Amino acid sequence: MTDARKPRFKLDANLPVEAAHLLGTAGYDAVTAEAQGLALATDPRIAGVCEAEGRALVTLDTDFSDIRSYPPDKSAGLIVLRPRNQSKPAILGLLSEVVKVLSTESPTGRLWIVEPKGLRIWPDRA
Repeated sequence: MTDARKPRFKLDANLPVEAAHLLGTAGYDAVTAEAQGLALATDPRIAGVCEAEGRALVTLDTDFSDIRSYPPDKSAGLIVLRPRNQSKPAILGLLSEVVKVLSTESPTGRLWIVEPKGLRIWPDRA
């Protein structure tokens, strides 16, 4: 994936700040909702800001996996992390797996559900 097509990310307030650092270290533009004063913003507000900025949202909030409320094709991508527990190591471990997949897949217009047992992508382009 060329740099011009590299996805940009917004990290929801429910993620540790280290998540943005992990993506940044991997060469991705990542900002936190908290850094933009959006820590207490509603889900629709977060989705709207992501759409306006052309950023894929990374979150623990499963509400974003409802494709009727948040259609992936209207977004720069939705990545919902589903760790076994919400410890920092569990979250960062899942996000590390996301970084590996980003070398061959784009989240744009898609919903990624990332779990310890694997990654589900909708719609599947295979």
